[in-house]
Amino acid sequence: MSKAIKNIALFASGNGSNAQNIVEYFHDNDDIKPCLILTNKASAFVIERAKNMDIPCIVFTAKELRESSKIIDILNDFSIDFIVLAGFLLRIPQNVVDLFPNKIINIHPALLPKFGGKGMYGDFVHKAVKEAKETETGITIHYVNAHYDEGQIIFQKKVALSDKDTPESIAEKVHALEYEYFPKVIAETLS
Repeated sequence: MSKAIKNIALFASGNGSNAQNIVEYFHDNDDIKPCLILTNKASAFVIERAKNMDIPCIVFTAKELRESSKIIDILNDFSIDFIVLAGFLLRIPQNVVDLFPNKIINIHPALLPKFGGKGMYGDFVHKAVKEAKETETGITIHYVNAHYDEGQIIFQKKVALSDKDTPESIAEKVHALEYEYFPKVIAETLS
């Protein structure tokens, strides 16, 4: 008996490098198929990446996410089984979380519970890590609930820091971890 294909939707708000890395990782996978990218920013570079990878990309507004069934309807239309937040900055509303219990994961560019919560994303996190004189940082992959960065942790990976590190070099170290581990953890979570 063959396993059913698991359709993944990727949510991204910006550049989309993590989304592209995930799509490429699963390119030849017969069981897991990234088949849709959604973004809340009409100017996000992830839209161009989606075109180049020949993956449908749908732009929506924060209001549509919060106050309508548009996103749920789209997810149903594409028979989505699992949602991956890959640099997505809006909070997922409770109605979507309820429809996908333990089927939405996010990656955070720090070791939660440190440096998490509303407004803690991207360079803001790396600057905070530097200012706190942390000796290590890393990535946290976690399930999504209705609160920023509070879902159950699935995986963490650490990287050492020195006092010579800058927010920019911290970002490079964290991105390397994201690219290496995020697709692998998605695959393990879905297997």
